[in-house]
Amino acid sequence: MSLRNRLIYGSSIFLSIVFFSCEKKSNGLNDSQVFRYNEHSNISSLDPAFAKKQADIWPVHQLFNGLVQLDDSLQIKTAIAKSWEISEDGKIYKFNLRKDVYFHKHVLFGEDSTRTVVASDVEYSFNRLLDPKVASPGNWVLKNVSSFKAINDSIFKINLKEPFPPFLGLLTMKYCSIVPKEIVSYYGNNFRSNPIGTGPFKFKLWIENTKLVFRKNEHYFEKDSAGVQLPYLEAVAITFLPDKQSEFLQLVQGNIDFLSGLDASYKDDILSVKGNLNDRYKTQFNMMTGSYLNTEYLGLKIDVDSKHPIANISFRKALNYGFDREKMMLYMRNGIGTPAVNGFIPKGLPGFIGLKGYSYQPEIAKELVKQYMEETGDRDPTIAIATNSQYVDLCEYIQRELQKIGITVAIDIMPPSTLRKSKKNGELPIARSSWIADFPDAENYLFLFYSKNFAPKGPNFTHFNNKRYDELYEEAFKTVNDNSRYKIYQQMDSILIAEAPIIPLYYDAVVRFSQKNVKGLEINPINLLKLKRVSKVKQ
Repeated sequence: MSLRNRLIYGSSIFLSIVFFSCEKKSNGLNDSQVFRYNEHSNISSLDPAFAKKQADIWPVHQLFNGLVQLDDSLQIKTAIAKSWEISEDGKIYKFNLRKDVYFHKHVLFGEDSTRTVVASDVEYSFNRLLDPKVASPGNWVLKNVSSFKAINDSIFKINLKEPFPPFLGLLTMKYCSIVPKEIVSYYGNNFRSNPIGTGPFKFKLWIENTKLVFRKNEHYFEKDSAGVQLPYLEAVAITFLPDKQSEFLQLVQGNIDFLSGLDASYKDDILSVKGNLNDRYKTQFNMMTGSYLNTEYLGLKIDVDSKHPIANISFRKALNYGFDREKMMLYMRNGIGTPAVNGFIPKGLPGFIGLKGYSYQPEIAKELVKQYMEETGDRDPTIAIATNSQYVDLCEYIQRELQKIGITVAIDIMPPSTLRKSKKNGELPIARSSWIADFPDAENYLFLFYSKNFAPKGPNFTHFNNKRYDELYEEAFKTVNDNSRYKIYQQMDSILIAEAPIIPLYYDAVVRFSQKNVKGLEINPINLLKLKRVSKVKQ
């Protein structure tokens, strides 16, 4: 029997055995050894080169490692690289690799065997990320890299075109995970469903749209502070119920261990108006909240026709002053999140100092609307906000509030895909949007308003264009000292506040609910699910 047929045959047997044994718990595992969660958005790929959305990033993080990683405070820590050196000019990075990192077992490494990760694996993984035939959405991560090379088995070197201080943060993204050439070459496009990495868990089973199972990697290289090898869990099981309310019911019934985020279908059931667990759930669940690097906002395309109200800066400022963000968060979000009264850079990001942005000032807003009317002759200013169904309640709240200051607001509800496409093509004067950090540096937010990033070629769908802003953005690239760079970022954020190409709504929060017997589950500002230190206590 050929190797490929043996693999397929073995996988078929394993699928039938593991799936039913997991369900019946006849494989020696008990409930306290398996962490279960539901992914309502489904999973499209387990290949890290395509780990673009959170639904894919979470499982990929359990399976793969990169050179470096982030801790829960967004500090960059060692991973496959045990140390690194950066040249004084900030353009050369040299990584020293660990010698005890192994790929998961696979027959291609020898009969049920594994092999050590070496620097040539890093070189291959980066070349693959850049390969146009692979067409990874993460190839932009290496756009500022001029060259990279495995010097020997233990040393990997990267040369940048220009200094870019947040570069190490970019390398923590799952796109930069290290993969084995022989496995990727063997499976080709099917590597998405046959992943082999170095992570704390290894792939075992994926019945698409039904169930995904990982098992403990017995050769994982990390240990806890007491010297105990990670991970603690024996397995991870993921289901794919598409309905968020059903997902919540699974948590209530004890069928899953964890749930992330709030949905309108259950938020008032589980939380009080002030954002605390309702009494009936306090004995069943743990609740964790913390800053999330996600700014929710309305983007204003300021190069619209000059007769459109948002072409006028007084009108844009009136929109920002015209509604109460504190009240909005209390009643629309049960207090989960922070009102965005400090600019675009979100709370929780290094460099956030709480600049004075737009608070609720109805009298100022009315005066600005009056000023707009006098300047333009428009006696009935009318705007439309484009959104998807998930945020209609927020937009309706803003609609009611702005009506009080003399602005008529229509709400245009679109499917998410249509909304994204219309924003990219510059078809929407006002659109609800959000930006979640890819890496922990404010450049990740401020590049949205760089004039050379105009949509559709870039993410600047507001078409904001400010010479001083662009100069500061380019200066920040050359500023290696973090504190100095943060001061530049704050100047840029101040320009955004003054010119008002956006209406910041709120800085989001991570909120997680878990069963009481789950221990070691932490939160972090990028809402990355980390399971290597999680355990469950027998009930």
